[in-house]
Amino acid sequence: MKAISHKLHDVNLGTQWADEVHFGWNYDDFLKNNDWKSRWISFDCLLLDKKHDLIHTGITSFAADITKAFNRKTGEFIDTGFSNVVAKYDAKFHRSLVKREKDGCIYAAIALLHCVDHYNDAPGGAICKYDPKTNTWEKLCIPIPHAYIQNITLDEKNDCLYCLMFPPECIVRYDLNNGKTENLGLISSGIAGMAQGENCELDKYNNLWGTWKITRAWANEVGENASRLFRIPPGGNIEFFQFGLPKPDGSFGYVKPEGFMNLGDGYMYASADNGSIYRIDVDTFNIDYLFTPVSDRRSRLASLAVAPDGFAYGITGRDGKCELLQFDFINKSYKLMGDVVDQDGEPCWQVHYVCVTDDGVLYAGENDVPYRSGYLWEIPL
Repeated sequence: MKAISHKLHDVNLGTQWADEVHFGWNYDDFLKNNDWKSRWISFDCLLLDKKHDLIHTGITSFAADITKAFNRKTGEFIDTGFSNVVAKYDAKFHRSLVKREKDGCIYAAIALLHCVDHYNDAPGGAICKYDPKTNTWEKLCIPIPHAYIQNITLDEKNDCLYCLMFPPECIVRYDLNNGKTENLGLISSGIAGMAQGENCELDKYNNLWGTWKITRAWANEVGENASRLFRIPPGGNIEFFQFGLPKPDGSFGYVKPEGFMNLGDGYMYASADNGSIYRIDVDTFNIDYLFTPVSDRRSRLASLAVAPDGFAYGITGRDGKCELLQFDFINKSYKLMGDVVDQDGEPCWQVHYVCVTDDGVLYAGENDVPYRSGYLWEIPL
């Protein structure tokens, strides 16, 4: 298996993360160090532009340099001009790049890196719009002042975006036609830590699926069954289900979902608990735990994408031991296709998002590497 890493930045930070940064630095400390501020980046989301043969990337950057387009023909990163609208606390496009077919424009939303001591200074995450025809960005609105957006999901049929906010954790629906926003309510009180996974996803009926957490304010702990699922029908409110993803070993409780994926076969798929894969029947609410591709070490599976060969692909594993996963979702089986190591022998640390081109090439966004810049990975399937 061949893997190529494309480097927007390539700084080696040695052991500084463990020695100093991890539990020693605050937000302002990153801004004082140019390597960490400007060159320590993650590729958090990707969007294929078939017409121009580009991969638009959402990037984490303390320097607010949060998006570039990768030219597949030249192997170069292109500046699309987001700096013309950037604000100080614009830290990343997390899982927030979508294309609306009706206008041909790309929509994105801004997530945060700062802590709550900067709450009043930071204006809030904006919904952004990029027009490829004019190569211009604009900020459409800030749905909730001072709050930021971890994920947007496009409902093309109903002309809206769903915004997964943080903090606080709530869902906002944004009308693409009239620009109005509607706060649909909280999905967590914050008492049990972050409720949301990486994203929400639409099912075959255009219902939005995600995860929420109970509070149990009368108890000291929320317990093993706190993470549960929700659904939002088109134009409707949050439906809070009292069930979640079962633990792989069948013991009491639910596991927190990491990613939700609609692979086009009528089911909803979710990943959780060390990269385990689940299948959700959106009609009966039956949930099947399928398997955990990597169970003998730390792992994850944040994203899957369907390739021209009919299989879904993702990158599982973490901590510098990642493998290409081929998922046969029709027959409920999988194969591990090999380690993800680049042309110079550098291993992939972990992957946050993948997309697949029509000519069968997987692109993977690497994130949160503790000792160097994150890379954009290319793997011919």
